[in-house]
Amino acid sequence: MKKIPIFILSLLLLLFPSLGARAAEPDLKAILRTVDEMSNFENSDFSATYTIVSEKPGEETSVFTVRMFRRDRSDQFLLLFLEPEIQKGQGYLQLEDNLWFYDPESRKFSHSSLKENLEDSETKNSDFRRSSLAEDYEVDSYSENTLGKYQVYVVDLVANNDEVPYPRLKLWIHKEQPLVLKVENYSLSDRLMRTAYYPKYMKVEERFIPSRMLFVDELKEGEKTQVTIKDASVASLPDSVFTKAYLERVNR
Repeated sequence: MKKIPIFILSLLLLLFPSLGARAAEPDLKAILRTVDEMSNFENSDFSATYTIVSEKPGEETSVFTVRMFRRDRSDQFLLLFLEPEIQKGQGYLQLEDNLWFYDPESRKFSHSSLKENLEDSETKNSDFRRSSLAEDYEVDSYSENTLGKYQVYVVDLVANNDEVPYPRLKLWIHKEQPLVLKVENYSLSDRLMRTAYYPKYMKVEERFIPSRMLFVDELKEGEKTQVTIKDASVASLPDSVFTKAYLERVNR
């Protein structure tokens, strides 16, 4: 077998560098950090109005309107129900490691969890807090693919703590602009529990927030929830907003 001349081998390596070295793999952990940074507001407060439409076969469509207040630098948020009238004034408040639910009728607070669904919808309380993918998950594997017309990374994640609602995730992340387009939520036994779609984003200052989301229950056929956002703001909020006293006061 003839040997390839040195000058030809050198030329091949110049033209096709992958022959000499494996193409650099993407830093998925860094991409997750960028995904978090793109949607979090560490230097300002954030507020917006969310309309949540829940559909279940054979049942009347449920519509909720809530006002969201977030302070990402201290991982605090408050959800205040505006509609329907029967739930007006109810709210969820995250303080440090505690999530509280307030019922103005009984005037009592009770413990809740980020893992719980918001009312009877397919959304979780955790869907409304700041993004913490890089903190809560480790990369298990990845591939490169397309989602519709977009080039994406398909990333499999495994939780590094038991505080998250789902121990395993599969993310479709836009390659050019690191935004999550789709998420599959799995149980510990790898059963698909829920699929979330993020087809539209809105720019708020230098951050990107999904302005439309669709959550599909994969265990109960036909059950889905659509969330839309309006009136987004980064105006400073009083410290008093993130207190139990605020929830009690707005209901007087």
